[in-house]
Amino acid sequence: MAESYTIGTLARRAGVSVEAIRYYQRRGLVEEPARPLGGTRRYADDHARRLRFIKQAQAIGLSLEEVRELLGLDDGENCHRAAALGAKKLDLVRNRIAQLRNVELALATLIEQCRCNTGTARCPLIAALEGESP
Repeated sequence: MAESYTIGTLARRAGVSVEAIRYYQRRGLVEEPARPLGGTRRYADDHARRLRFIKQAQAIGLSLEEVRELLGLDDGENCHRAAALGAKKLDLVRNRIAQLRNVELALATLIEQCRCNTGTARCPLIAALEGESP
């Protein structure tokens, strides 16, 4: 017979909080098992596996809606659709990285201008953040 767990044990096994499990249940991402008459709900290894999947998917930047979509594609016939979803997310990540590189360059330039400031002119970083030219 397969092992079963209380929600607390499930949370520990999956590395999430009990509150997170309940939240995912409300969002329809994790099934809530039936409560036996006068008993406690029992969770299976499949629940822990699903929770770990959700946690890992969020760790790589997927939203819960994207997680839901991926879970719906886990039937052995939709790998190409899952790959398309992953490719779309990868494009967004690459665009965000490019934006962050531009921010990095702008900040580095302003910081260098601050270091070269002799104290007679306005701080370039503060001026730039106020929308003025340094």
